[in-house]
Amino acid sequence: MSDTLINPVQPKLNTAQKKFLKGIAHGLKPVVMIGANGLTPAVSEAVEEALSHHELLKVKMAEDDREIRQAMIEALTRQTGAQVLQSIGKIVVLFRVNIDSELAAELPK
Repeated sequence: MSDTLINPVQPKLNTAQKKFLKGIAHGLKPVVMIGANGLTPAVSEAVEEALSHHELLKVKMAEDDREIRQAMIEALTRQTGAQVLQSIGKIVVLFRVNIDSELAAELPK
């Protein structure tokens, strides 16, 4: 997967929308795990596929170094066009809206 933005037009989320999405994300389990090999093309592809199906997902990273985790998060957002909704420790919540989805329709205005 290239390091280019796939879906550059994502709406800026307001506070109510972020709160709503964080509430949904709280109950989710990580869908993708980034292991010792870091952000490989296969992992990037898995994140892309998961975002296409779920829009909202948790990613767990095995990396202990905070700066390396942050670099992986930035690379993921560039590659997928997703927004970081929340990052706590080794877990990051990513969101990429699909205009035709039920979740997009449920977002507060």
